[in-house]
Amino acid sequence: MSVLVGLIVMLGMLVIVPAGLRLADAPELDRIRRFWPVFAAPGAVSLWLPRGTAATVLALCYGIGAALLALHAVPRAARRDGPLRSRATAPAEIALLTALVTPAVAATALVAERSGHPLFGFGPGILALTVPHFHFAGFAAALVAGLVSRVADGPAGRVAALSVPLGTLSVLAGYFIGDWAELAGAVVLTAGMWTVALLTWRTVRPAHRDRTTRLLLAVSAAVLAVTMVLALIWALGEATGLPHPGLLWMAATHGVGNALGFALCSVLAWQRLHLLHDDEGSIR
Repeated sequence: MSVLVGLIVMLGMLVIVPAGLRLADAPELDRIRRFWPVFAAPGAVSLWLPRGTAATVLALCYGIGAALLALHAVPRAARRDGPLRSRATAPAEIALLTALVTPAVAATALVAERSGHPLFGFGPGILALTVPHFHFAGFAAALVAGLVSRVADGPAGRVAALSVPLGTLSVLAGYFIGDWAELAGAVVLTAGMWTVALLTWRTVRPAHRDRTTRLLLAVSAAVLAVTMVLALIWALGEATGLPHPGLLWMAATHGVGNALGFALCSVLAWQRLHLLHDDEGSIR
């Protein structure tokens, strides 16, 4: 795993996931959030070890934490009086449930990559890039889409909250079906993320006077407008054979942009919003 990808993954494991769980405003997640460093720290260490037994065991520690997190989605989805049963709150809830599950996808890829063995026919190179993808295009994107949907109530907010999970899962399905299916997933995900960016810029950002918060929201929205174009170009090139950037270039641009410009800025902004406005905009 390259140094750049490793640093991005560490940011997702150690910062984005636990901070995002706090933003979810779900009391049942408090325990897993408090113990998250117990799982994330070994996973982060595994990134810097040579592939082999030690790296695999440490990655498995992270996998256990991610699996426990994913298991929280089951009773939450099954609650008869839960947000999933209401038309008004269901889109944001679907986004949150997606966020709870996607780190487990990333962890599965991490364990296979650290062991040096292919998974479902995918080699270590693709698996290494799958890990950050499902931390940021999975967990962070779905979580933020749900938060935006909760604040920007209306058709656009619901579209954002539903299309981001749908696009993320479609991209995952495209890994197995083929490049054209992955392109379709990238189109849906891009549409959802652009909607998130637009609502962030036009609805969430202007509603608050705090300059730092507004700046963080503006950066997150502007970065998405660019990074998702890169994602479309890459997916189109893979499907059609047209010239397109390589994976290392995509990691250095699309990956770094989404990790720092979108995910980190968004999490910091929403944390400030919660502190300033009594949890306004949280997914309930």
